[in-house]
Amino acid sequence: MSRALIILPLVAFLALAGVFAWRVTDGQDRSVIPSALIGRAAPAERFPALGDGPDVTADAFEGRVSLVNVFASWCAPCRVEHPVLMALAAEDGLQMIGLNYKDRPTAARAFLDELGNPYDIIGVDPDGRRVIEWGVYGVPESFIIGPDGTVRAKHVGELNADVLAGPFGDTLRRLLTQNTPAS
Repeated sequence: MSRALIILPLVAFLALAGVFAWRVTDGQDRSVIPSALIGRAAPAERFPALGDGPDVTADAFEGRVSLVNVFASWCAPCRVEHPVLMALAAEDGLQMIGLNYKDRPTAARAFLDELGNPYDIIGVDPDGRRVIEWGVYGVPESFIIGPDGTVRAKHVGELNADVLAGPFGDTLRRLLTQNTPAS
């Protein structure tokens, strides 16, 4: 009986270790997190403006392709992704919306003064409660909102060339192409 009590935990441990090893090496991109918001209207939460601009509301998305980026001045990956956001801001037809997360307004403004401001509209969420409706649990996170106001894609982590070359970027390019008026 005592031999079985020794072997059983060892077998259980080895089985769990095997499952963990398989999940780590299965090749899946862990930054792709399914979101219940995909295909649904963007949350109607109102984000007060950073500074004297307009508040961020669901009405801001209507009729425009929008990239919503959740950022903070204290976030190192936000600093790394910032040049990508600055380049995206030059895209015709793309509205850039920033949601400043758990940050001081003075720190957020200093961050944008230093690195440049890619955003057309910036809302603040100083206590992190408003972004809960978006399913955000950290920074940076980005969403693509279609011109009909629905969430089309979500990316957790910094935006970079690889992300923009993959499904997230494909969704963005397709929407921008579809929403461009014919000349």
